[in-house]
Amino acid sequence: MAEPAPTGLIDTYQLYIDGKWVEPDDGRYDDISPATEQPIAAAPDASVGQVDAAVAAARRAFDEGPWATMSPSERATCLSQLGDALLKYADDFFALSQQEWACTSNERVMQVDGAAFMSMHAAQLATQLADEEVTGIGAGKTLLRHEPLGVVSILTPWNFPHCLNVMKLNHALAAGNTVVLKPSPLTPLAGLALARIIDEHTDFPAGVVNVVTPSSVPAAKLLTTDPRIDMVSFTGSTVVGREVMSAAGDTLKRILLELGGKSACIILDDTDVTDEMLQQMLFDCCSMHAGQACILQSRLLLPDSLHDEVVDRLVALARDVKVGDPTDPEVQMGPLISAAQRGRVEAHVAGAVEQGARVVTGGGRPAGLDVGFYFEPTVLTEVTPNSVIAQEEVFGPVLSVLRYRDDDDAVAIANNSRYGLSGSVWGGDVDRALGVARQIRTGQVAINGCGPGAAPFGGFKLSGLGREGGGIGGVHQYMEPMAIGVPA
Repeated sequence: MAEPAPTGLIDTYQLYIDGKWVEPDDGRYDDISPATEQPIAAAPDASVGQVDAAVAAARRAFDEGPWATMSPSERATCLSQLGDALLKYADDFFALSQQEWACTSNERVMQVDGAAFMSMHAAQLATQLADEEVTGIGAGKTLLRHEPLGVVSILTPWNFPHCLNVMKLNHALAAGNTVVLKPSPLTPLAGLALARIIDEHTDFPAGVVNVVTPSSVPAAKLLTTDPRIDMVSFTGSTVVGREVMSAAGDTLKRILLELGGKSACIILDDTDVTDEMLQQMLFDCCSMHAGQACILQSRLLLPDSLHDEVVDRLVALARDVKVGDPTDPEVQMGPLISAAQRGRVEAHVAGAVEQGARVVTGGGRPAGLDVGFYFEPTVLTEVTPNSVIAQEEVFGPVLSVLRYRDDDDAVAIANNSRYGLSGSVWGGDVDRALGVARQIRTGQVAINGCGPGAAPFGGFKLSGLGREGGGIGGVHQYMEPMAIGVPA
């Protein structure tokens, strides 16, 4: 294990295949800063042949290498090394995150620091994998064990790239799989910087982790169709998730899909609406990473008795959000990832107004920020449940406010969605709030801001398939159960 440390993680990297750095066959493409609109690096563009080589390396490392047959404690050692190195170089990753995907200081813990502790936790989980005795009818006993699937292709998005790269990698590796990681072309350095840490500061055998950054569809698609791949773990839009699922279907690969959301935040009429609560709500529903989060609760459901007061106070808070350069420690919200994404958000807001919604704050580009893909925190009222803005994921800092009559109506509106990823219920009577939460068809619900952080994460309906993160259940998602009958 080499000791040299990176002095910075913004670099014109090569591809990382079979434990070696490889010059790209298809040249390079610009990695653009969303805050400056200027290139920060020239990312390596992997060819179809190089993606094929990465898959072959992962296949060999699983079939012939030591990783799958290592003891859980040996795998845990490598994951602990990764966690230690990620913590040591957290400042470097934060600097990268500010430049590449506009992470602000108030998001550092969730975007950067948390990843190190994820690896440390995964190391513990790796040592907890053991056969279970299952009781049943008949003589003898049954042992249930979980076997690694083999080769996992990991496809990650641009909004929370570092923590998602690490989380998926952790659980796949803790289970004993080998991986090919493909980060988004909008955030290629997040994956390549992780590869550097793995290469220089851990004892993972060659081929266990491979990182490729193709920009072409054919090269990327190979990671969903190649028969040597046993599982695809994808986080991204529902549209692309369908394509991934269809492509993987020919070879019946195991699939983990964490997709879009249009979650609801319900405030019950007995809620004591405090400033602290509204600050958290504004972040969870609108301004978190400029609204570019699948778990955003972008539909706010209010009873008539609280509607005007809550809207007025939220508008005042939204106007106070400091938007700007993510390297400024005082900034609370940075830009969107690209000009295309900003254009998409603008179109959604314009369409909402055409359908009768009212912009009570925001709705455009902030004054004085002429460079960078910025958009104001935006609150819309007079939104109806079936309108496009209430049904489609915007992926920008846009909060839609809807009125409801009673608890049953709130539940009906919350469930009037193709998605089911997240949500929250706020109320003075926790038992009442819990009763409402139990009726919402979604993967996770927070009561008064207390989210189920220890549980594996995933969604209902078009929000995806499977669960990841959390405890040992998250590792089992990357494994195949195997039953063994043993005579008495």
